[in-house]
Amino acid sequence: MASVKSYGATKEVTGSCHVFKVDGVKIMIDCGMFQGEDENKNEEAFYFEPASIDYLLVTHAHLDHVGRIPKLVKEGFKGKIYATAATMDLAQIILMDSAKIMSEDFQTRYRKALRKGRETKLSKPLYEPLDVDKTFQGIEWVNPEYDKYYDICEGISFIYRNAGHILGSAFIELSYMEKGDSHTIVFSGDIGNNNGLVMPNLDKCDASQALYVETTYGNREHQSIDLTIKEFKKVVIKTLENKGNVLIPSFAVERTQELLCLLREMHASGELPKCKVFLDSPMATKATAVYRSYAQELTNKCQKNVKEDGTVFNFDSLIYTETPEASKGINDIKSRAIIIAGSGMCNGGRITHHFKHRIWDKRNAVVFVGFQAQGTLGREIVEGTKWINIFGEDIIVKSSIHTINGFSAHADQDGILEWISKIKKLKKVFLVHGEYESQKVFKKVLKKKLGLDAHIVGFKEKIVLD
Repeated sequence: MASVKSYGATKEVTGSCHVFKVDGVKIMIDCGMFQGEDENKNEEAFYFEPASIDYLLVTHAHLDHVGRIPKLVKEGFKGKIYATAATMDLAQIILMDSAKIMSEDFQTRYRKALRKGRETKLSKPLYEPLDVDKTFQGIEWVNPEYDKYYDICEGISFIYRNAGHILGSAFIELSYMEKGDSHTIVFSGDIGNNNGLVMPNLDKCDASQALYVETTYGNREHQSIDLTIKEFKKVVIKTLENKGNVLIPSFAVERTQELLCLLREMHASGELPKCKVFLDSPMATKATAVYRSYAQELTNKCQKNVKEDGTVFNFDSLIYTETPEASKGINDIKSRAIIIAGSGMCNGGRITHHFKHRIWDKRNAVVFVGFQAQGTLGREIVEGTKWINIFGEDIIVKSSIHTINGFSAHADQDGILEWISKIKKLKKVFLVHGEYESQKVFKKVLKKKLGLDAHIVGFKEKIVLD
């Protein structure tokens, strides 16, 4: 019997990893990193033999969906990896950045441990830059196009549909034969919000007997994109006019490009007060270049904005700060700066340095435009902490804090329901990639509004598809 066993994103948002098995063939869907409270799970051995996985299908390039792929390869995986071309390009950037951060963090911890005589007790990084190189050079990657069927092996095929989440993202329709009958199971990955800023709308899923669906925002609705933009503009304009600075912790992929698109429009219309806009993230800068190279996959609005030099998001006030020296130079700007920096959940990266220098100043504003997982610094700030600890220093939080969720690249409760409602022949729904409380709410709403029973998947739980 065909089955699915889940090794991540179960009653939590991160660590997406599911293994579909039929007739002895094992197909993994995503191999993501755990973030927030469950980061320690990344260091654990896989609960299966990596060499036993025949194929890996990747839905998109966010770290919580690709972050453990080099670890998988390092520990024995030798199969094929399927991902759209854009996903593969973004994944190379994201995974190399991840490897460098882990290596740098290890060196810092090693020096401290050495002084205490505890260096032998340190856990090594999950993988290093060389492991990322081997992942892309030593493993065969196949780049499926949207809306085309691909045969994996006899009796098993798949098709990628545009998920409208980030560049290259897809939900996967996996078809297989069992006892002479054809079956389909869909893995949603992350499905988009249809806000129309950068990514086209989520594709329709026509039919499937089974569905593994994300529930990141299964317990709530986003405010409309028009209200979201209005709220964002109000905070930015007011802060700048009061000679403050705007700090935006942002994910390098998708959210940053949406912000650049919006700020560019504000600049062009004259709404943006005189200021300097810093994109202080080498990874986001590289990701933005990838978006530019796939401009044909973006919204019509973005495609119309392409300049003669090929840039999509640039405008006069925008400054890319790629070097540490350039990043430190932002500290000399006392007012009227917009600083977009990673990491998106504030667990590290340059945004923490900017918090150290500015979050104690009441003139400034911190604008959260993405999900903040449990156990992250971002979640602490969003929930109202008055003090944060950065680099061993306690710092008071006096800046105004704003959470603007309408930018989310994830569908909200209504969006997920709407997408599911169009799927014909659907019999079984399995909830993954969401916090447990969110999933319990969504399960009730799904039953009430669509008459569908859902199962909340547990860690290492095996689901038999009959």
